[in-house]
Amino acid sequence: QVQLVESGGGSVQAGGSLRLSCAASGYTYTSYCMGWFRQVPGKEREGVASIHSDGTTSYADSVKGRFTISQDNAKNTLYLQMNSLKPEDTAVYYCAIRAMFSFGSYLCLAGSWLYVRGDWGQGTQVTVSS
Repeated sequence: QVQLVESGGGSVQAGGSLRLSCAASGYTYTSYCMGWFRQVPGKEREGVASIHSDGTTSYADSVKGRFTISQDNAKNTLYLQMNSLKPEDTAVYYCAIRAMFSFGSYLCLAGSWLYVRGDWGQGTQVTVSS
């Protein structure tokens, strides 16, 4: 059973930084896509960033140049380094994982439809004040 546990959320002023972590366990995929999503109450979930098991990354336009997704395979942990935070980055952030099987890595995009059938964490709140 795949389990994803996010941590690192909190409150920060605009211009500040936070690093989110997602500890993953219970998966045996050798080819996978892992990513970060965020959601504000009353709005649709937004894909933020994705990383393929081969290291290929993808970002939403709204976070390019400010956020960096990375993974530590030894620790089975996914990270999201968020710099130059803005009030509009306020949301609950979720991590997700999807086995790629025969899907090409080019499909591992931020917000990819592939995640619909993936596994998800419970989320961590990020609040950015102006």
